[in-house]
Amino acid sequence: MNKEAARLGVYGWLRSGKRGIEGYLFLLHRITGIALLAFLCMHVFVSLTRLFGEQAWAWAMAMTHSVLIELLEYAVFVAFIFHAFNGIRLIAIELGFVVGRPAEPVFPYKGSITKQRPLTITIMVVAGVLILMGGLELLRLT
Repeated sequence: MNKEAARLGVYGWLRSGKRGIEGYLFLLHRITGIALLAFLCMHVFVSLTRLFGEQAWAWAMAMTHSVLIELLEYAVFVAFIFHAFNGIRLIAIELGFVVGRPAEPVFPYKGSITKQRPLTITIMVVAGVLILMGGLELLRLT
C-alpha cells in the first residue's frame, strides 16, 4: 500500500485502483472477514439468550424463522465459502507454492501474475460452484 492510500484511511483501503482482480479479491477478503466476525458476534448473542430462560430462547428462535434471516444465512454461507477459498489461495501464494522462491529480477522479467491467475480462476470457479450448489439447496429447502 502506498503512503497516499495509508493516509486516506478506509477510503484508501476501499479504493482498489489499478490492482487488478487480485486487488478486488483482497478487498472482498477483508469485507467478508468483517462480515463473518459480525455474524459470529450475533450468533453468540443469540446463543446467550438461552441463559435468560426458555421464554427468551423461544423469542430468539422465533426471530430467526423468516425469509430475510434465511437470505442472510445464505449471505454468510457465500462469505464463508469465498473467504475460505480465497484464504487457501493466499496461503498457497505466500508459502511459495504458486510463485516459487524469490529470485533476482533478470531481464526479461517474468511476472508472477501468469502463475497466480490460473490458480485464482480455478479457485474462484470452485467457490462459485459451491455457492451455486448452496443456493440450490436453499431453494430446495424453502
